[in-house]
Amino acid sequence: MTVSTERHVVIVGCGIVGVSVAIWLQRAGYRVTLVDRTGPAGGTAYGNAGVLASSAVVPVTVPGILRKAPGMLIDRSSPLFMIWSYFPALLPWLVRYLGHANRPDVLRIARALYPLLHDSLEQHQDLALGTGAAQYIHPGFYYFAYENRAEFVEEKAAWEIRRELGYRWEEMDGTAFGREEPVFGNSFGFAVRLGDHGRISDPGEYVSALADHVISRQGRLVISEVRDIRMEHNAVQGLVTEEGYIACDAMVLATGAWSGPLVEKFGFGIPLETERGYHVELVNPSRMPGHPVMIASRKFVATPMDGRLRCAGLLEFGGLTAKSNRRALGLLEGQVGKLMPGLRYDRIEHWLGHRPAPADSIPYIGQVPGVAGAYMALGHHHVGLTAGAKTGRILAQLISSGEADIDLDPYRVSRSN
Repeated sequence: MTVSTERHVVIVGCGIVGVSVAIWLQRAGYRVTLVDRTGPAGGTAYGNAGVLASSAVVPVTVPGILRKAPGMLIDRSSPLFMIWSYFPALLPWLVRYLGHANRPDVLRIARALYPLLHDSLEQHQDLALGTGAAQYIHPGFYYFAYENRAEFVEEKAAWEIRRELGYRWEEMDGTAFGREEPVFGNSFGFAVRLGDHGRISDPGEYVSALADHVISRQGRLVISEVRDIRMEHNAVQGLVTEEGYIACDAMVLATGAWSGPLVEKFGFGIPLETERGYHVELVNPSRMPGHPVMIASRKFVATPMDGRLRCAGLLEFGGLTAKSNRRALGLLEGQVGKLMPGLRYDRIEHWLGHRPAPADSIPYIGQVPGVAGAYMALGHHHVGLTAGAKTGRILAQLISSGEADIDLDPYRVSRSN
């Protein structure tokens, strides 16, 4: 519902979450300013796998990961990497993170993620309606491909949680999957197909088009570092940026993996780390899958994009400043060549990005405790694109009415995780 207001909201962060907040606030009658150090879609919003993965409710910290992780770290074909010089700094967070690797916590996390994810395709279609971004949304299937059925059975606990939450799927043998996605030949012996999913055929252009829409409706974009947050009487007054001071009535932090220093300006911290992810992109490939395919054993997704095939995933811990890991990129390239034999392309491009990883895998969404007009929408881990449209809508509801149409308790900023 549109309200009559001239209130000004500053959104720090111009990824999918930030631009979604801006669009929903504009539709509610607010004046908005987007602030970002690099501009729209400069980070993970550009390089993600492009899947509207409504079924991605199961976190990485499944039971058994403690037993498997050491072997994965020394296995040169494993999708898990560690920059060991960063390990001492990582350890306190890692202990908390792995402490959730039990079924009750995994089920709790999945139930918290479900309201943000289950209707992601519809949420993105609503968000992009009337904007230049709608052209990039493609409804379709999402496949999980396995070497054999036994590999699928090893993930039985995760699929049982999805079933409990209402997800349904079709199982197929390798021959049937090969008919549906012939680019993989006979690389897989078993697959699962989920409906009611979607993909974004160019995530960077999608987010940029949404940002352009904000600007076209008299929104403002400031490309600058945030230096400070001004508060008086426990209320936000504005931001100090490299370009100057911006006064506001409310402020939203949607700054992903770079959020820690800004959150600390409110007088507290959150257990947030960066999980580094990679993609390799094959430009003008001779063939592509018709839908996104999760390569289950290798933890990457192959997604058809506009004029290229993006293979994105892997898990690496190494902080925000370390250079990209050539071994990780080499592993990803090698798997692509092995699983899609005979594929030709003009060139290959690489990317490294940072997923914001809370210790309990649940994003922080809501008002900053004790600070009027301050809100957070960050920490979406592997599901930032998927949950971005819904998160923006929730923040707009919260700012305009003080309430949201879902229970925000699981995402509260002050929780202990």
